[in-house]
Amino acid sequence: MKKLEPVGFLTFIAVVLLFLIVLQSRAHAQSPLDKKLSISLKNEQLKKALDKITSISGAKFTFNEQIASSSIKISITARDKSLKEILTLAFADKPLQFSILDKEVFIRLDPEKTKKDEAGPAANPAQSKEKYTLSGTVKSQSTGETLIAATIRIVGANLATASNEYGFYSITLIKGSYDLEISAVGSKTYRVRIDLKENTNLNATLTDDQNLLETVTINSTSAQRNIGNPQMGMERLSISETKLVPVLMGEPDLIKTLQLLPGVKTAGEGNGGMFVRGGTADQNMILLDEAPVYNASHLLGFFSTFNSDAIKNVTLYKSGMPAQYGGGLSSVLDVKMNDGNNQKLGVSGGIGLIAARLNVEGPIQKDKSSFLISARRTYADMFLKLSSDTSINNTQLYFYDVNAKANYILGDKDRLFLSGYFGKDVLASDNLSGINWGNATATMRWNHVFNNKLFSNTSVIFSNYNYKVQANTDENSLTLFSQIRDWNVKEDIQWYANEQNTISFGLNSIFHTIKPGEVQATGNSGFISQNLQNRYSLENAVYVSNTWKASSALTLTYGLRVSAFTILGPGDYYSINQAGDIIGSTAYKRGELVKTYVNLEPRLAAALQVGEWASVKASYVRNVQNLHLISNSNAASPTDRWVASTNIIKPELSDQVSLGYYRNIGSAYELTVETYYKTLKNQIDYRNGADIFTNRPIETQLLFGKGRAYGMELLLKKKAGRLSGWLGYTLSKTERKIDGINNNQWYNARQDKTHDVSVVSVYKLSQKWSVSANWVYSTGNAVTFPNGKYRLLGQSYFYFSERNADRMPAYHRLDLGATRMLKQNKKFSSELSFSLYNAYGRKNPFRITFQDSESDPNRTEAIRTTLFRFIPSVSYNFKF
Repeated sequence: MKKLEPVGFLTFIAVVLLFLIVLQSRAHAQSPLDKKLSISLKNEQLKKALDKITSISGAKFTFNEQIASSSIKISITARDKSLKEILTLAFADKPLQFSILDKEVFIRLDPEKTKKDEAGPAANPAQSKEKYTLSGTVKSQSTGETLIAATIRIVGANLATASNEYGFYSITLIKGSYDLEISAVGSKTYRVRIDLKENTNLNATLTDDQNLLETVTINSTSAQRNIGNPQMGMERLSISETKLVPVLMGEPDLIKTLQLLPGVKTAGEGNGGMFVRGGTADQNMILLDEAPVYNASHLLGFFSTFNSDAIKNVTLYKSGMPAQYGGGLSSVLDVKMNDGNNQKLGVSGGIGLIAARLNVEGPIQKDKSSFLISARRTYADMFLKLSSDTSINNTQLYFYDVNAKANYILGDKDRLFLSGYFGKDVLASDNLSGINWGNATATMRWNHVFNNKLFSNTSVIFSNYNYKVQANTDENSLTLFSQIRDWNVKEDIQWYANEQNTISFGLNSIFHTIKPGEVQATGNSGFISQNLQNRYSLENAVYVSNTWKASSALTLTYGLRVSAFTILGPGDYYSINQAGDIIGSTAYKRGELVKTYVNLEPRLAAALQVGEWASVKASYVRNVQNLHLISNSNAASPTDRWVASTNIIKPELSDQVSLGYYRNIGSAYELTVETYYKTLKNQIDYRNGADIFTNRPIETQLLFGKGRAYGMELLLKKKAGRLSGWLGYTLSKTERKIDGINNNQWYNARQDKTHDVSVVSVYKLSQKWSVSANWVYSTGNAVTFPNGKYRLLGQSYFYFSERNADRMPAYHRLDLGATRMLKQNKKFSSELSFSLYNAYGRKNPFRITFQDSESDPNRTEAIRTTLFRFIPSVSYNFKF
């Protein structure tokens, strides 16, 4: 029998997964409205008529008490007609409407068809020109958490809005009576009829829908993607998704899950960095409760800093970033922590092969305030202590992180949040050498509702990242230290001006302190103690944007962000020539202005709805980045150097144009196709033979030029049912053109990958078992391999020509997972999670190096290093 090759096997797996998705879709494709039946009704009271239709067709109806007690009577005679045709005829002269809601037929009153003499002007908004505002906050009944992106919809009208990132919403309507639906993932839809005669505050508390939580395994944050929203390139990730996708060592990981989405590429095997639409790892602005996180990885990138137990919501912007975001050239990753349960005390956590987690939350004062403390630590170092080898059992290898948050409801219009994060990695050998690095953030936020149309968020933010490298012997010691520290003040205001316009405006001011390097040396190590000059800068920005609903089909968002980056003394700033040699310097005193860069960052997006279920969107955005990561590896390393713009290093700029097609297919599927073209200016790369650890100014080691990135992304997502998941595909190209590199011609950027495929699936076998799988494939990264070598005095020297002209081998991998529910009730739940990373043992290369052959020095050998094959894991998770 012919052996099945890995690629053929992977193709087979992908085909099977796609076949299951298609099969499942066909099984559930028929709408209840498509069912054909024959029926005869004569003057039947509405509820009895619906009950008879249910008994004949099996279709289920949902309606409120007003419908149940209605005196409306139905008469209809039909033979072999669809339920849609029957209801259309039966309701033709009745003030009723119907639609599909969660596979049931939702019956409601239609204000536009309500008779004037029965309902009066309050029930017929079209008869009145007075307008009032309905506003409030949406939260969860079980936890008291505010719900982000909950949908607030006016039944029977093309009017809807969504709660903001603090749960607040506002919508302006003509005076009248309305049926209102408020929905969010994992919650029962809240339905209420309102008589809008004045500005009204309506706070909605949604109850958990246990049936929904049990049957829906992968879901977006709203029932369906809002195709009318002009926002492009945005993905909201539910935490349930990260917990179901099998990953390395079984640790749920935000970044690893994001890498499975189109347009987001992994930085390498096991690495926590990500490349978004041709950008480098540092061009992602990563925010945790609004605080920048400058190194979002643990254990050299094998895990991310985000403990999923502490995370509430994750939003990734790949294009069309809202104007309040700045500082990242390629993407914004906005991570919000849980607020803490203000209803009851809860404890959850997990124990795995490599790490343990514990999460505690509860009320400080019920309904008024709450707290959250979430901690995680690895214990690989504890296993090393079992070794009899002293060089191993004295090794330190671990990370830990702590998330904490408290929030206080100060009144009907005010809420205060305090949150913080602290994480640290330690890699050390026998206390003699090693490296440790860590992040610390703190955020204080004040939400204030000025009135039913004006919402404010004021924040004071602290962020700190540092690393220390240490090498000691009995006679010598060497320590390297680097740090970046920010103080940040923000003011964001949302003004719900009227039913057509929502205006956002605000300002942001950040004071950066960067310690690029500090060297402390003793003994005869050959190093001299020195401190590279600290760099100080002030980054200010103001912005304004408006979302304008121009018509029922067309919605526009337009805005402008103005950023100013001011370089401050003290310090010496240099002039260099084309060869990178210093030709002059200027000394500045403390507080003196060195240089200010002012940039305009316009935003424009449009959505044109094509029918009820589809839309076409387009956007343009300019982004500016003033902090740069100087790295000589393909992925971010803790010892890479952060530098701010100087008189030589200019702000990086990108201009991106995107076009997309969006379609909701039934109630379970979403299809998204986006294309983009991005130009980049002031891109940074190394001179040939550069050394970033030199004591010379870093500018002498760098070259500057331009770049371009373009591609197409496809995402087909199945959100509901026993089988769920997504298929993602990216076709892209990323290039750079920098004078002094590759004969001044275009060359592949290190992060360039032509093809990237991901297939993710989750299947619920029963109430106790669910299984999952994901398969990924991508073209290898662009790399520079030697073209030849020469020998001199017995030594071999490799010769390199074109930059990044070669490719690593293609990468592909299959991961499997299974979850067994052990116990579940109102007071306690527990489960076992199993996973197998790289299930067929693909030897994906982490690194390829070249060396002389031991048998023949004139021959060269390529050495492939592989990190992970067949990595099983098991973890126990609990909650009470």
